[in-house]
Amino acid sequence: MATFTEMASRRQERTAFLLLAVALFPVLAVLTVASYGFAVWFWQMFVSGPPGG
Repeated sequence: MATFTEMASRRQERTAFLLLAVALFPVLAVLTVASYGFAVWFWQMFVSGPPGG
């Protein structure tokens, strides 16, 4: 039988996992892709010009 502290610890661990899996990692993935796209756009606009141009 699990004690109260073990059950509270499992609940905390489950909450932390759901926060990471559902909220934090998707947001970080979108921000990473968006920042790469912005960097490419910025580079093409000010440094190298459009592709094939």
